[in-house]
Amino acid sequence: MMDWTSQWETAWHDLGLPMPASHVLAALLSRWAEPHRKYHTLQHLEECLALFESERSLAEHPGEVAIALWFHDAVYDTSRHDNESASAQWARQVLLEAGADVVVADRVHGLIMATRHSEVPSTPDARLLVDIDLAILGGEPARFAEYERQIRDEYGFVPEPVFRDKRAQILRGFLQRPAIFATQAFAGRFGQRARANLARAIAQLA
Repeated sequence: MMDWTSQWETAWHDLGLPMPASHVLAALLSRWAEPHRKYHTLQHLEECLALFESERSLAEHPGEVAIALWFHDAVYDTSRHDNESASAQWARQVLLEAGADVVVADRVHGLIMATRHSEVPSTPDARLLVDIDLAILGGEPARFAEYERQIRDEYGFVPEPVFRDKRAQILRGFLQRPAIFATQAFAGRFGQRARANLARAIAQLA
């Protein structure tokens, strides 16, 4: 079980800033534990933070990447389309209230917005963050299958034929990319398995 308080303290230490009031961490953990979440849960956050620890040498600003991970799915509601924007704005507000420079707060905001996966990340920290978020695509087959079930559960209100069609489109989009991962480290570690997982899932959805 991850020591959330220790992880949180380390992120703020890396930023060189005092930790916010305890209610911020409590609010974050409460959000990640919301009952409507099935994949975007504390399990996902723990996996992301663990991966970051193993690859933190790739980060230019480790504290910023860590805080971005903490907040990247802080707001998550399948009925809305501004989850990343709301999460990024929350992170920016917390950082500014903690005394962060505007440049730092804006960089973290940009990192979280990169998890929309709508464009190729342009900075080393954004590439690392996005690769961490997408690493589940290259997970062990059993974990990837669990992930797919969790996503289906999050969209349980969507009729099966519609879900299958939309989900296949999303997965096909990742599979058709020249490179699924932006960093060499993640491409080497997860790339081949991600393509196998995606191809299998697309076939199962057909």
